[in-house]
Amino acid sequence: MVPDGEPTKSLGDGATTPATQADGGVDTAAGTGTGTSSASTYDGTGTPSAPVEDEEMPLGEHIEEMVRRLGVVLVLMALVSAVVFPFGERIINFLWYAILPNTTAAAPRLYEPLALILARLKVATLAGFVLALPMFVYQTYRFMRPGLYPEERKYYLAAVPTSLVLATIGVLFAFYLILPAIFTYFLTYTEPVADIAFSLTDTFGLMVLLMGAFALIFQIPLFIMLAIMMGLTTRTWLVDRRLYFWGAFAGIAFIFSPDPTGMAPILVAVTMIGLFEGTLFLLRWTGN
Repeated sequence: MVPDGEPTKSLGDGATTPATQADGGVDTAAGTGTGTSSASTYDGTGTPSAPVEDEEMPLGEHIEEMVRRLGVVLVLMALVSAVVFPFGERIINFLWYAILPNTTAAAPRLYEPLALILARLKVATLAGFVLALPMFVYQTYRFMRPGLYPEERKYYLAAVPTSLVLATIGVLFAFYLILPAIFTYFLTYTEPVADIAFSLTDTFGLMVLLMGAFALIFQIPLFIMLAIMMGLTTRTWLVDRRLYFWGAFAGIAFIFSPDPTGMAPILVAVTMIGLFEGTLFLLRWTGN
């Protein structure tokens, strides 16, 4: 029963309820007020019509938060690199002789005083980069969290460990398949006509660069899955524009490749296209 003189609001089914609203409070019937609420707004079907904690922020605060979260990723990368750096020589020897034949001709040559230090820095940075990838995904999730629906948050959180798994697979793929193929190709056409001397700086730089690149390349399935699950695109849209993606992958591979023989960019482009098409096939096979 409503006291005489107190305003009422209709609930749409003929019932009424008091429209109580104090200063700074919330109109419980209308769902609005002068304070800040973290509750979702719902449409007539009971489905959230806005993300749970969505709220407007000044551009300066957005930029400040983005820089802060990127700083967390860089700090983690630096800490991992610092831990790995003392073991740099052991890792270099392992990687070098696992990829190149263990012969005197394949032994690394140092042509500058800081070559070994720089090589240790490279392998330490690679370790930091791989382990920082899932942190990067997590920090992007934290940055976007207020504007995500609960279902989207679940997908994004699941992407954090998935990112580390894919990065590890990418490094192993480069280590066991791509780098041996490149150096076998190089040795095949070079050994009959020239004496070979491998510079530690350039050769190991190529090894580290390709392993880091493949750690990033193997994130392609994750990015596609996230984009589709969050409603940013559809499988049909990607299929209709697959040739544009193929061209972009090939362009990126050839523009940024340090290999003048052309072998590395071809392998990189083929891998990117294969991951793209494999993800689309998986989505079709699962019916998603």
